[in-house]
Amino acid sequence: MRTRPARPACGAIPLALLCAGLLGSAQAASIADWEGCSAISADAERLACYDRLAGRPQPAAASTAELQAAVAPVAAQPALQLEPPEPRLLSALSRHWELDDAAKRGAFLFRPHHPNYFLPFKASDSPGNASFQAALGQTDLRLDPVETELQLSFKIKGMQGVFGNDNVDLWFGYTATSFWQAYNRSLSAPFRETNYEPEAMLVFRTDYDLAGFRGRFINLGLVHQSNGRGAALSRSWNRAYAQFGFERGNLALLVRPWYRIPERDGDGDNPDIDDYLGHGDLLAIYSKGRNTYSLLLRNNFAASDNRGALKLSWGFPLYGRLRGYVQYFNGYGESLIDYNRSQQSLGLGVSLTGGM
Repeated sequence: MRTRPARPACGAIPLALLCAGLLGSAQAASIADWEGCSAISADAERLACYDRLAGRPQPAAASTAELQAAVAPVAAQPALQLEPPEPRLLSALSRHWELDDAAKRGAFLFRPHHPNYFLPFKASDSPGNASFQAALGQTDLRLDPVETELQLSFKIKGMQGVFGNDNVDLWFGYTATSFWQAYNRSLSAPFRETNYEPEAMLVFRTDYDLAGFRGRFINLGLVHQSNGRGAALSRSWNRAYAQFGFERGNLALLVRPWYRIPERDGDGDNPDIDDYLGHGDLLAIYSKGRNTYSLLLRNNFAASDNRGALKLSWGFPLYGRLRGYVQYFNGYGESLIDYNRSQQSLGLGVSLTGGM
């Protein structure tokens, strides 16, 4: 019987070559090395250990220049901003006249102008009886010293960016103030006086410093004011003015000198109205939290027969958007019918919207 030649342990020639490679690797790496790889818990590191013992080529380490080139684009990117920046708070003057780009709201939108309020209780120490007695021919006519007062005031931007200049806007305003003898039953509770005040304003946005205040705007305006009545009760006048707006923190100052425009008929029924209402006014407004305090001053600056007026108001939170409102007046011209009569009054009510 012919004896078969012994087969190589690894089989055919290709397998023999593979076995030779494994045996060579086995000689290079001891059993302890292989067991050391098996003891590695991390999959990636364990696989890298086996590859190293099996003689597989390892990826070349990246050079320092290559690492810097890879990191550079990432480092050049700005840091991720997790929260948006805090919006810059707009001042009272900016919101009222839309002086900052963030405050711009476009044309033909109703906005508050002067304060809008209702005073259900207002007491005066000197009701103007004389004018009504003369007009109606009744010397026994008596006005009630306690009445109500209502003021509605709004403005509309007619054009934003006049003359192609983003710093100039055209506004139109209207204010109506009514004095109502609501508790005077003997006179059937009439409205004794309503003053109407339409105006047009060209507002120039400015930015300069003056005595610690920031000059925000210059307002060039034309205003008509009348009570819409005839005969002896008629009152009216027209003015051109320049108003300068300043602010410092929570304090706003509005300085407004004016010029009375002469009328054809010798200034109508009240030729001396500027002797009592003066030639300008100063308005100071201070805000603290949700409380607003204002002071209005007028004076004719006459050495003799000096006349003027003072108005104090306080707006405070009441309920939701409804605000309480207190108003004190002392001097001349609280209403046009009483422009030449000095009186004091105190009113208490609510403010619907703020204003200046």
